[in-house]
Amino acid sequence: MGHGGDVIAELMTDHEEVEELFANIEEIPSGDARRKMYADQVTMELVRHSVAEEAYLYPAVRKHVPNGDGIADKELGDHAAAERIMKELEGCDAGHPRFDELITKLMTEIRSHVNDEENNLFPRLKQACSTEMLENLGDKVRQAKKTAPTRPHPSAPDKPPANKLLAPGVGLVDRFRDAMSGRGKEPS
Repeated sequence: MGHGGDVIAELMTDHEEVEELFANIEEIPSGDARRKMYADQVTMELVRHSVAEEAYLYPAVRKHVPNGDGIADKELGDHAAAERIMKELEGCDAGHPRFDELITKLMTEIRSHVNDEENNLFPRLKQACSTEMLENLGDKVRQAKKTAPTRPHPSAPDKPPANKLLAPGVGLVDRFRDAMSGRGKEPS
């Protein structure tokens, strides 16, 4: 993650990458360990993406988009629901009885959220913000994703300033845990 361009292009590319991971999961038979590897990769990408949106996109929506508070609150609610699913999924391997149910639930939740962002929020943001502002937000989102957590933390703050202060430290711990455990990597 970290593609370049304005905030909308950056986030839409993230959406495409997550959809590719979902497609990989759907192509693999139930119970196959690779489904868990892809689910971990999806979680890592979604958590970084969400943290960056919560730190920069949603505050901009609140400030610049008409009825932005309601839109941002709805999106934060979507994030909270997805994060709870990811937290539960984190404790399941691919053979766990709940794994398929949870990954299907996560895919449904994320696909609905992506559709809403791309067809509702992004056009409104583009209309309300200058090109320069959107490019600046893209830079901020890319920077935030570099230090963001990679594991779900449902009880962590999702609004500035607390989320901006805590995310880098939590992200460092998460990335260390991922490196030590091999999480999201192809088994050797």
